[in-house]
Amino acid sequence: MPHRPLRTLRAAAVNIDGVLLNDTFSPVIHRLVVRHGLTYTAELERAFLSQPQLTAARAFAEATGSTASPQDVLSAYFAERERHVRRHPLVLLDGAVALLRRLRSLGLEIVCYGGLDKSHFDRHLGPWASLFTGPRYVCTNDFRPGVREITQDVLGRDFAQVLFIDDVAAVAERARELDVPFIGHPSSFPYGFQRRLMREAGVRHIVPDLSGIDEALLRAVDQESGEGGVWRDTEAVSAGVPVRGGEFS
Repeated sequence: MPHRPLRTLRAAAVNIDGVLLNDTFSPVIHRLVVRHGLTYTAELERAFLSQPQLTAARAFAEATGSTASPQDVLSAYFAERERHVRRHPLVLLDGAVALLRRLRSLGLEIVCYGGLDKSHFDRHLGPWASLFTGPRYVCTNDFRPGVREITQDVLGRDFAQVLFIDDVAAVAERARELDVPFIGHPSSFPYGFQRRLMREAGVRHIVPDLSGIDEALLRAVDQESGEGGVWRDTEAVSAGVPVRGGEFS
């Protein structure tokens, strides 16, 4: 039986690392920060996640007092990440493929995005590439977080028509500025701050696992988007007050 079409949403932009694949960035950043004798804080995490690579590298050098060049910082970071991935391989998160199929069954175009180049997508999501549309993958390293660019330049859609699903609050904050639909899936990394930062940003829908992005939630977001209410009552939400019948989670 065909699904009833959505009214407003026409596309979904889904982050690759932390949403479709396990988070391999937060643990490495945490390890390097602690190794340099610093306390891992929300401010440091914000400075590093979903930033252009060189920007994050400069921020790291400044925070640690390092005289290394940004390129040297990046080399050290990716070497550490490679060691981490050997111990904790990249894998599809539970429910990732089911989520993509659910989005497609509701008639949505899907584009994947992230800060690494397309070979990262091809290597880890190549077998499911047919579930994506258009360019399939967009590297956002040069224009992070990329909400406006993906919505307008890549997909050619209005802001209300594209749903972003991401694990980082900086993307949510940009989505709020543009009134773009957003669902948060923060990393389960125990030392991370993204769930808290999303709540502070007023994110209405935060899910602990991808099965939570079910058809009911997608239709709720679709209705909110059509009514201009995606980010309505953000002050109440960021204060921890449930809105719209307790949709805040």
